[in-house]
Amino acid sequence: MEQQSGTIEKIEGAMFDQEGVLLEFSQCEYADMARLQEVLRNKRYQEDIPDVVIFLEHTACITVGRSGGYENILADNVALKNNGIAVHETPRGGNITYHGPGQLVCYPILSLEGEKRDLHLYARNMEEVMIRTVESFGIQAGRKPQYPGVWVGENKIGAMGIAVRKWTTMHGIALNVCPDLDHFSLIVPCGIGSHGVTSMAEVLGSSIDIKSVRSEMQRHFSEIFEISLHPVELKDLIEEESL
Repeated sequence: MEQQSGTIEKIEGAMFDQEGVLLEFSQCEYADMARLQEVLRNKRYQEDIPDVVIFLEHTACITVGRSGGYENILADNVALKNNGIAVHETPRGGNITYHGPGQLVCYPILSLEGEKRDLHLYARNMEEVMIRTVESFGIQAGRKPQYPGVWVGENKIGAMGIAVRKWTTMHGIALNVCPDLDHFSLIVPCGIGSHGVTSMAEVLGSSIDIKSVRSEMQRHFSEIFEISLHPVELKDLIEEESL
């Protein structure tokens, strides 16, 4: 689990009363990040650490949520192995999804207090982070009432799968910036066979710098959740030997 070099300085823009910390990683194995989230969630619930927001990309994998999804894997084990794609079960909400390089993932470890103890509001805010992020690059996206996530026309550009225990959040959102869209053909994404999947690069018809998308998503997250994010190193929060 390699922390991304060149971590940005304090998020630019408005400063808010609520303070949190920002962890940035490059490409991470899904299982490693799942363990880290559990450790951080427990420490946040015990108020040993502040709110944490994690940004990363995953190595190629398929995850199956609480709603199931094994029936939506279209490839056999040989095809998955040839593509270097592992399969993981996860306690997040939702069905099956794909993660991989070129997809920007945000995992907030937040304590929901007071008026923020509203799961529907939290989910809408997470979707709004993606909507405003792609809008910064000239892409108009929106919601579909019957399906979680963010859509450009009939194609999903951002997925959401959250988990909340004892009013502390885990898991989060995944925005398709410039992933290998062919990998989505190995599954029925989110179990929705009637709609497709797209990416920012495909919609724009050009390459896109994922670092600039990270910066925009961090800014919009800070504004929507009214939290000032300060970059830290993982060792400042936990002993890595505990993972």
